[in-house]
Amino acid sequence: MPDLIAQGPRPQDRWRRSLQDHGVEAILGRTSEPWSVHWDDRVSRKHATICWNGQKLEVRKLEQARNAIFFRGQQAERFAASVGDHFVIGQTTFTVLEQQAGGVVPVDEDPAAFAEQTFSAHLLRQNKYKDADQRIEVLSKLPEIISGASTDQDLCQRVVSLVLQGVPEASFVAILRLKEDDDDTQPEFMTKIDDEDPAVQARKLKLQFSSELDVLHWNSSMGRQQFAPSTRLLRTAIERQESVLHVWNRTVANPTFTQSENVDWAFCTPVASQACPGWAIYVAGAFTTATLLQLDTGINESELLQDDLKFTELTATTLGALREVRALQRRQDSLRNFFAPVVMDALAGTDPELVLTPRETDVSVLFCDLRGFSKKSEDAADRLLELLKRVSDALGVMTHHILANDGVVGDFHGDAAMGFWGWPVATGNPMQQVCQAALAVREEFEKAARQADHPLADFRAGLGIASGQAVAGRIGTTDQVKVTVFGPVVNLASRLEGMTKQLQTSILLDEATADWVRAHVPKGVFRTRRVARVLPYGMKNPLVVSELLPPAGEGVVLDEEHVQAYEDAFNEFQQGNWTEAFRLLHDVPAEDQVKDFLTVYIAQHRREPPPDWQGFIELPGK
Repeated sequence: MPDLIAQGPRPQDRWRRSLQDHGVEAILGRTSEPWSVHWDDRVSRKHATICWNGQKLEVRKLEQARNAIFFRGQQAERFAASVGDHFVIGQTTFTVLEQQAGGVVPVDEDPAAFAEQTFSAHLLRQNKYKDADQRIEVLSKLPEIISGASTDQDLCQRVVSLVLQGVPEASFVAILRLKEDDDDTQPEFMTKIDDEDPAVQARKLKLQFSSELDVLHWNSSMGRQQFAPSTRLLRTAIERQESVLHVWNRTVANPTFTQSENVDWAFCTPVASQACPGWAIYVAGAFTTATLLQLDTGINESELLQDDLKFTELTATTLGALREVRALQRRQDSLRNFFAPVVMDALAGTDPELVLTPRETDVSVLFCDLRGFSKKSEDAADRLLELLKRVSDALGVMTHHILANDGVVGDFHGDAAMGFWGWPVATGNPMQQVCQAALAVREEFEKAARQADHPLADFRAGLGIASGQAVAGRIGTTDQVKVTVFGPVVNLASRLEGMTKQLQTSILLDEATADWVRAHVPKGVFRTRRVARVLPYGMKNPLVVSELLPPAGEGVVLDEEHVQAYEDAFNEFQQGNWTEAFRLLHDVPAEDQVKDFLTVYIAQHRREPPPDWQGFIELPGK
């Protein structure tokens, strides 16, 4: 596959990018990543579009580009460059070239090095740079350049370009990955070794790799000449987990041990990270005349190349750390469908056992049930996938508002969802948050109902809210667990959701939640009204159930006078003054279906309480 190679005025002003995306247009310019030439101020921020059509590179100058593009010695606004052609913008030459790394030399054919030396990371970090001023400029760019990569491919390209800048005498730089044998599931350096000394650990790693390697990315200033990385050098560095230097040629006159023409030395620095198994940065170059003169004075090769090794070691450490962070981020992202954001935040930097272990705590629980599902499932018996999509969208409304209000989705029950607040930490007030979530769910379904063509137009939701003590955390069996909440308060929330059908309302609260709302939440935020004192089927103790209402305003049926009239009727009803209660109920608008529950009940008893009246209504069933 051809590459586009950019070469600026200095040797380090260079990159190589693969032209593998057929028909995909990209921007070439000074700040247009990944095709940026930041070193050339004569190149506009966005200078030209480039597109590989499978045979040629189509180049088109953009209107905002300040300087001309020269192709084959002539100014050109639009042209197609074949393999071997080049064009110039400012001080940078762009060449379309099918340059190849010439594979690898098998170990049995890999010539032995004239000299070999191993450098530990600890030793390299102790030594000071001889040319600190020159290195600092490149090193200062390291975090920004590497962290700005959007993909692993882009990351490898940036690292190779960075090493070419930081090692002036390098003529070939590559990120290589030594493959494992097919029988090995993972390299041994990813397994735990008890020795505390890293050097001892490294020497114990006897990796068995095949002779093949992956070239993740490479770049070279050697033109069309091919270069074959030394498998022996790569394997030695990976096995020892230390940087290894090979020198094949001390003098120009003795090329016997030269690995490749114009290449005298190479070193390989492993990327010591579990996120980069078998990875290494491979750097090769030739001694300049000035370098050879220094060698003649008695300075050895390792001293001359030590700064380059230290720079590459730092780059490899940063590369490994960044990929570990990305791997951790991917693992966290994969958990986001299983854990709510508040749980993920609690897990960050904390032992999961401490967070997820079940414990008693005060919670508020919300049960949301989808109305209309049973009928729809019968009508859509031959279109179940379509129905599933609609039900999933409806459940999505519920879960979205639970999570948006810092709740945890605890479970799904067919066409119902359960959320809870107050665990793993209480952010805000759980009772206020659960009410906000419930009203938001109700409002979204009501909005859908006003649009006849909306997929959720014929769905409604019943919601029950209860607050109290429960056990929350990782609950389940040895075979399967989930993060949820357990206790009577959960059952009560479920029962309240079921009672919304009988009481013809959408949101019912238990006494604890309703009392807190009345005491702490302004009526301009949301309101409550007591609906009835009931004894639910199968329960021993009666309870007062309240309705959660939005604030009074446009489009809201009940204003404050209506709510007060109902509250007065409720009090008269409890005291046995059913005729007065019946009269007060008629001051509530006819559109309010909730009042029908008491109105019908009073009418059925001819406005007179039974002789054994105890102030509550016994519900006939769930």
